Amino acid sequence: MDLFLPESGLVIWMLIAFLIVFAILAKVGWPMIMGAVEKRNAYIADSLQAADEANNALAGIEQRKKEALAESQAEQLRIMKESQELKAQLIEEAKQQARQEAEKIVADARLRIEKEQAEAMAEIKSQVITLSVDIAEKLLQSELQEQNKQSDYIEKLLRSSQQIEA
Repeated sequence: MDLFLPESGLVIWMLIAFLIVFAILAKVGWPMIMGAVEKRNAYIADSLQAADEANNALAGIEQRKKEALAESQAEQLRIMKESQELKAQLIEEAKQQARQEAEKIVADARLRIEKEQAEAMAEIKSQVITLSVDIAEKLLQSELQEQNKQSDYIEKLLRSSQQIEA
């Protein structure tokens, strides 16, 4: 068992060496180690704070994205509604213009028909008058071939003209 028990002088020297190493470490080593640990803690705290700020900024960006998306959808609906209204208005205007064009064409056609009808009536009257005069001429020629008949007819015309004047 002597191997496991150190001598008392060795224990004193080991104690003195330990105290010297402990004093040097306490004076120089511990402040450096503690400073490095504090710097590391500060760096970690700053990193956590930056991460929180980044998360908050990301949440704000996400909120703005949602708002912009909702706004763009509302704008899209408004534009679609306006385009539907414009489409309906253009269709109505086209229908109204087509009606006006049709009415104008019908009115022009009626005027042409009335004009052609009036011309046809005038031509028919002219032909009727010409035919009437031809018939009257032939009738008068056949009836007035004799002298007596001519004088009777003239007297008859004079009497009828006198009655009309009276």
